[in-house]
Amino acid sequence: MADVRTEAQAATPPAHRRLLLRGHAVIRDLWIGGVLLALIVAFSIDSPYFLTRANWLNTSSTGTEVLLLAVGETFVICSGGIDLSVGAVLGFAGTAGAWVMATAFPGATGSAVGPVVLGFAAAVAAGTAFGVLNGFLVAWAGVPPFVVTLGTLGIATGFGYLLNNGQEISAIPASVATFGNKNLGGWVPVPVLITAVITIWCGLLLAKTRFGAYALTIGDSREAAVRAGINDRRYLLEIYTLSGLLAGVASVLVMARLGAGSPVSGATDNLNAIAAVVIGGASLFGGRGTIIGSVIGTGIIAVLLTGLVLVNVPPFWQEVAVGAILIAAVYIDQLRHRKAIRR
Repeated sequence: MADVRTEAQAATPPAHRRLLLRGHAVIRDLWIGGVLLALIVAFSIDSPYFLTRANWLNTSSTGTEVLLLAVGETFVICSGGIDLSVGAVLGFAGTAGAWVMATAFPGATGSAVGPVVLGFAAAVAAGTAFGVLNGFLVAWAGVPPFVVTLGTLGIATGFGYLLNNGQEISAIPASVATFGNKNLGGWVPVPVLITAVITIWCGLLLAKTRFGAYALTIGDSREAAVRAGINDRRYLLEIYTLSGLLAGVASVLVMARLGAGSPVSGATDNLNAIAAVVIGGASLFGGRGTIIGSVIGTGIIAVLLTGLVLVNVPPFWQEVAVGAILIAAVYIDQLRHRKAIRR
């Protein structure tokens, strides 16, 4: 029939609408980029220690784990879902990787390569497994994403505690910490470089490929995507799997930085990751979001967390600040959504 469109046609809006959306995205990125710049200037004036090498290394390390989770969360939110489990999955996956190294290779020396590779692989596999579970329950069982990921948050947290009675596992090869704390030229930590490469790849995946276009299309209207012939279940499974996989990669970098696996290492990262994505302009209603926006949003979170410490604000206020910013960003998103409906 003439009104039946192919998957590619359904996922590709008209040229004038694409230009309009890109224009809005550029303006939004410039605006939140201005907010990030303002925070940097404010903290630089208030603290002489903000624009230092030590603080850069600390801020970039803090931002690395949040950014990887935020990148995966961007795909999930763009598809109209939510993943509350990423922080707990990070903690469990890192603990699982450390447990494999400590249990299967007790007393392994710092130069041992096999135990490290196997431990890293176990961590990534653990994160990916939770992503597959989330995707299956959302896409095939039809359980709402909020319920599924809230449930797997508890499961991952419990499994992490069970592995070593809630204690961190530090009996791993010393080369793990060496890798996680190595800096190139004294300014670029290896984990930051790895995260940058993954982020760029995911940015191209969302902006330039059919996979990214379908994620946005499903988030904009899942029913319309199905009518257009898009296999929504397949893509949702892949989206949640990607989120879990990136949580596993983040757990490796956190474990390497700390030199240990801990079930609580990602306890607040789910809030920070979601906040970063929403601050970056992604809509919780689905259908809108960019990786560059999530990068800027992560920058705002990381600068805020380290800057508040440098200006002697009690650390308990950090979570208050992030929560308040998240509420404000969601409120602004709702206002945009209402205006869009009225049009």
